[in-house]
This record gives sequence, C-alpha cells and structure tokens, in this order.
Amino acid sequence: MSSHLLSLGREVPRASGPAILASGFRPFFLLAALYAAVGIPFWVATLAGAPPWHVPANPLDWHAHEMVFGYAGAVLAGFLLTAIRKWAGRPTVDGVPLLVLCVLWLGARVLPFLPRVPPLAAAVVDVAFWFGLLVACARPIVQARNRRNYGFVVLLGAFVLAVMLSHANRLGFLHAEFWGAHSLGVDLVALAIVVMAGRVVPSFTRNATRRTDISETPVHDRLVVGCLVLVAALDAASLPPHWSAVPAGISGILVLARARYWGPQYTLRDPLLWGLHLAHAWLGVGLVLRGLVPWVAWLPPSVALHAVTAGGIGLVTFSMMARVTLGHTGRVLLAPRGLGASMGLLATSALIRVIGPIVAASHLSAVLAVAGALWSASFAGYLVVYGRALVTPRVDGLPG
Repeated sequence: MSSHLLSLGREVPRASGPAILASGFRPFFLLAALYAAVGIPFWVATLAGAPPWHVPANPLDWHAHEMVFGYAGAVLAGFLLTAIRKWAGRPTVDGVPLLVLCVLWLGARVLPFLPRVPPLAAAVVDVAFWFGLLVACARPIVQARNRRNYGFVVLLGAFVLAVMLSHANRLGFLHAEFWGAHSLGVDLVALAIVVMAGRVVPSFTRNATRRTDISETPVHDRLVVGCLVLVAALDAASLPPHWSAVPAGISGILVLARARYWGPQYTLRDPLLWGLHLAHAWLGVGLVLRGLVPWVAWLPPSVALHAVTAGGIGLVTFSMMARVTLGHTGRVLLAPRGLGASMGLLATSALIRVIGPIVAASHLSAVLAVAGALWSASFAGYLVVYGRALVTPRVDGLPG
C-alpha cells in the first residue's frame, strides 16, 4: 500500500473476525471494482460476437441491467451499510449476514452465464439480494427512529420494485419499452446520488479547502429531488420518453445551478474532490441532454444515458469508493499516489463513450473498445491502490 495512506490515532485492540467482513464497504467495494474492471471488457467482447461462454439472451439488456443493479448496486450497498452506522448510531450487518448478502449479489451476476440454470433462478437471487439489503438498512434506521433517513428506506423499496420490473420484462411477464424498463433503475441511482451529493460534497469541499464561501443548497436539493421523483414515476409507468424529458431537463439545470455554491474551482489539485465535482457536473449535463433528446433529431438517447451513467454514476461511485475506503480504514484523507491517474482514465472513458457515437458513428465498435479499456484500467488502478486496505484491519486498530 502507498506510504501516502497514513494512519490516524494510536493503536487499540482490533476487532475479531476477518477484516473483509467487518463493514459493508469492504466486500462490496471490492466486488464492485472487480466487476467494473472485468464486466465491461466482458460485455464488449460479447457484443463483438461469438464468445466461447454462454451468452444471455439479450446482451444489451444484460449490460443495462448489470451496470445499474450489479455494479452500482454493489457500491450503493457498501456505502449505505457503512454510512447508516453513523447516521442511525446502530450497527449494520457484518460477519456471516454480510457474507450472505455478498453471496446473493455474486450469485445474481454469475447465474445468467450458466447454461443449465433457468433465468428465473437468477432473477429470484437478484431480487433476494435487494430485499435483503432493504431489510439490513431499514432495521437500524427504524430502530433508531432516524426519520431524516427514512427516505433511503423508501428508495431501497423502489429498487426492489425496479429490479422486479426489470426481470419481469426480461422474462416476458411484462411488455414494457426496453429503455423504459431500465430507465427506472438509472433514475433511482441518480436520485440516490443527488441526495448524497447534497449532503456530503459541500461539507467535504469546505472542510478540505477551508473556504467559507461554500454553502449547502437545501432549496435546490428539494427541487431536484422532486423533479427526479417525477421522472422515476413516469418511467415506472413506461410512458413515452418525451413525458419525462421536461422534468429531467429541469433537474439537470438545478443540479448544475447548485454546484456553483459548492466551490468546484477550489478542487482542481485534489482528486478526492474534483472527482466528485466532475461527476456531479456530468450528471447535470446528462439530465439536460435527456431533456433535449425528444426535440433534437441528431442527439441519440444513448448519449444522454451514458452522460448520466458512465460520466455521472461512474465517476461519483469511484470517487466515493476512494474517499470512504480511506476514511473508514483509519487513513488520512490524502489522495494516494496513482488515484488521480485512475480517475483521469475514468473521466476520459466517459468522454469517449458520450461523444464517440456522435463524432465517430461509423467506428462504434472501436469507440466502445477504447472506452471500455480505459474504464477497466481505471478500476484496476483502484484495486492496486486500495485492494490491501479493503482486506486488512484498520490501521488505527478500531473495529470496522
């Protein structure tokens, strides 16, 4: 591990049990990074044709589902299981119950590629993971009567519904528009990011830069959450895209507007900060583009989608994984060597994935291959920098 990852505090007795199962961020961030590093090249190879492995019936459908409910789901699980301990002042699952959640998540990723396993089995395991995560997060929040975070219980309930709708559409039980079936999951991840960014990005930036002109934006936060809830409701009803375009565009404008109060201009030297701000900007741009798609003939829907997903969701999940891993393994919040490079690779991957289909439409396969290789290299870099920290005890000896 880099010498930049310095310990805090003095040694105290360590918690018993394997470190990897001491807190939710450890196994789920590790699984998310591994899946991100391997999954995208795996999908690009599948799309290129005739791979030697068993391929799900619709590779594009599999990719859309897995990036939301697989990769982003693992990061969300790791973040919430860790953050709720602090928010509610109650323990969340660790040890064997945490291992069970991880096995369910992993099973849902692997089963679709086993030729003799019926698709319904993978769907049941996937839904079981999300339901288990809902219970694991709701229990400490409700027990503590932590009303401020009841919204996350509702959000996870919506994820359970969304993953069920996605599988029902895939299995033929529900005949929804393809993009409508998966847009709901993207909407919910975007909503989670909007809420969490409003809580942490201004304070992270103010604390790190010591600038007094950085402030929270509660009015903007409530307005953008309201708009995104409306977008999610319209997508859940599988209404035509132009119905959700206006609230999506408004939410993007609000996202960009609130960012000017958060001091992005002060963050350029710190990857732990500029990654979050750049991700937030990508999210806003993607939502604005989604608002324009029905009215701009030359703008493909996939451009807006990947501005939100590859740009916004990809960068914010990477940035949160990087920061949470440092803070919750007892290390100083200083960007370790190599983090900026890995984040730069991810930002470049997102840019190529978004503008490539516009400027190089006749070379789409090459665009996907380059963007996928950069994405994979970025998360491989995360594993090199942070892998040891995720599987070893805290450097300060505290539990977690």
